[in-house]
Amino acid sequence: MKKGKIIILSAPSGCGKSTIIAEVIKDTALKLEFSISATNREPRRGETDGVNYYFLSTEDFKKAIDSDSLVEYEEVYPGRFYGTLKSEIARICADGNNAILDIDVKGALNVKKLYGDDALALFIMPPSIDTLRHRLLSRGTESVDAINQRVGKAEYEISFASQFDRTVVNDVLIDAINETHDIIAEFINK
Repeated sequence: MKKGKIIILSAPSGCGKSTIIAEVIKDTALKLEFSISATNREPRRGETDGVNYYFLSTEDFKKAIDSDSLVEYEEVYPGRFYGTLKSEIARICADGNNAILDIDVKGALNVKKLYGDDALALFIMPPSIDTLRHRLLSRGTESVDAINQRVGKAEYEISFASQFDRTVVNDVLIDAINETHDIIAEFINK
């Protein structure tokens, strides 16, 4: 059985990354399996361990860090960790499936560095910062200050785009989905 590959998608908030992943993963010929992240936060109502996240105690998460059991992790807020377990990627790829990861820019570059040619790092880019700001405002879910923070973070994240293998500009969603699909298919089949 052919060992699976790793596809990493990263993008600033509001660039459509989750929507693109949800659409691309529907093509069963790509044999994509979403990599479940680990966290030390408590499960929310309706969340299940091993389905939504791998819920670890803070002690177990820190042990995973110390034992080099994570391909990437981040302390998102003081004391709140999220990361990707090496065992999760190994499980998916050993079954001949291709792991698809939705992670931040620095984590994506760490995974790419670790797995080299077995990994594809794909950056989803907004057409412009103004378009991104408009998309975030149109959601109507956050204050202007929160949106300004997200836009500032997006500008920082975009500065890493040149370090990714490929970049897809999400101007028209269906085009971005199709382009992402084609890039992934080409990578898997080479």
